[in-house]
Amino acid sequence: MSELAVDARPETVAEAVIVRLGAGRFAVDLAGVAEVGRVPKTTRIPGAPGWLAGVANWRGRLLPVLDLRSLLGADGAPPTGTARVLVLTAEGITAGVIVDAVDGTGPIGDVEDVPLALHDAGSDLLCGQVPRDDGPIAVLDTVAVLRLRDQIPRGRRSA
Repeated sequence: MSELAVDARPETVAEAVIVRLGAGRFAVDLAGVAEVGRVPKTTRIPGAPGWLAGVANWRGRLLPVLDLRSLLGADGAPPTGTARVLVLTAEGITAGVIVDAVDGTGPIGDVEDVPLALHDAGSDLLCGQVPRDDGPIAVLDTVAVLRLRDQIPRGRRSA
């Protein structure tokens, strides 16, 4: 399987999907979003990290479904009726990400660095932020999110 390329922080994100995870707003570059749909029924995988909600049958294919709220410091309450799954794709790798709501799409503009105060485990999934009058919008790094799959334990090996 191909390795995902490490991209530098984008100067601008032309168009993005704006989503909510807990109280936070996040922008996801529209170029990395294959589709948006209802949250599918997932099957939990024993021993998987907490951010891996499970796998789902998505249009006849097995789709890993991620719940990034714990990594991004958002409330981990069960999804409500407004929850959606964003199907992200990059370089032939696809995964779904559960979001609490989709606020819409639109131009984002200039992306600034993430403030140093926010640097923690979840900040590796961000490639910047966009200041707005109604509060900043964090920009999710699609490639970094899809790279989480490297942290999933591979099958058990027999001795």
